Amino acid sequence: MIISRTPFRVSLFGGGSDYPSWYRQHGGTVLGMTINKYCYITIRPLPPFFEHRYRLVYSRIELVKEIGEIDHPSVRAVLSDMNITEGLEIHHDGDLPARSGLGSSSSFTVGLLNALHALEGRMMSKKRLADDAIRIEQDVIRENVGSQDQVWAAYGGLNRVNFLTDGSIGVVPLITDDRKRRRLQESMLLLFTGLSRNASTIAGDKIANLEKKAQQIRTMMQMVDEAQAILQDPRRSVEEIGALLHESWLLKRELAASITSSTIDDIYEAGRKAGATGGKLLGAGGGGFMLFFVEPEKRPAVIEALKHLIPVPVEIGRDGSRIIVYEPDEHQVHGRAS
Repeated sequence: MIISRTPFRVSLFGGGSDYPSWYRQHGGTVLGMTINKYCYITIRPLPPFFEHRYRLVYSRIELVKEIGEIDHPSVRAVLSDMNITEGLEIHHDGDLPARSGLGSSSSFTVGLLNALHALEGRMMSKKRLADDAIRIEQDVIRENVGSQDQVWAAYGGLNRVNFLTDGSIGVVPLITDDRKRRRLQESMLLLFTGLSRNASTIAGDKIANLEKKAQQIRTMMQMVDEAQAILQDPRRSVEEIGALLHESWLLKRELAASITSSTIDDIYEAGRKAGATGGKLLGAGGGGFMLFFVEPEKRPAVIEALKHLIPVPVEIGRDGSRIIVYEPDEHQVHGRAS
């Protein structure tokens, strides 16, 4: 049995510039972090006593004989891409709901790749995990997804991620003192709106508008520089992040009509009125989790104003995808690193 644990992420600035159609022409950059909420993938060989060859357990259960019969797009794509031939049982468990703006789909893909390679005796590098997940999601499944979520899932931590025009990706950990890091963590309030959405559909609207909204994208990329300066300059206050998030919120709403809604706008305004300095709807938009930046002493007032939503306490994560249980059958281990 193999179990992988892969973090979810909170993206703060630069979203939109991580789509290949944008950064291969202009370059891109994002700033954000992983959080201490995770996707768990459990894999074990399926004994040959059943009519089915693959058993998948996630929000539903699939029992199939052939990989091509699998409905789950990521599982079908990864198993096919890796030329898996043996029968498998795959379980997915998540700390938070899927399709909620925390990069859960990419965490699933990265965690599945990590676990399957571990089952075959290979330890994957963070770069290889991220690159393979990006290729699977963008080229094999052909989803409208950017390239940041896979990187967060593989690397973990508080980082700036740079996307270069040649397609290469650089991960720069943000070095900040413990006091400022703690203040950043204490100022983040994550609330579940209860609305789920199809990120690929919304992202498709955004991708179609990227060139038309080039100035907004460039401005959001400049915010990455500003946010990095705030977090790394000891003379600057973490509270400035809140105002920057509000500025980003106003810009992001211009990228596609489907990013927000009257319900989301009402939530955001109620949070700001109760004391939050800024915030953002996480992920492609349309629903999921709302992140507010609020000074710790004003946190109770914001929670009270939005008491119909579910608050989720989070901490800044440190680890990317990890194998937390490694108990393979001896005959399966080939023992090579990638």
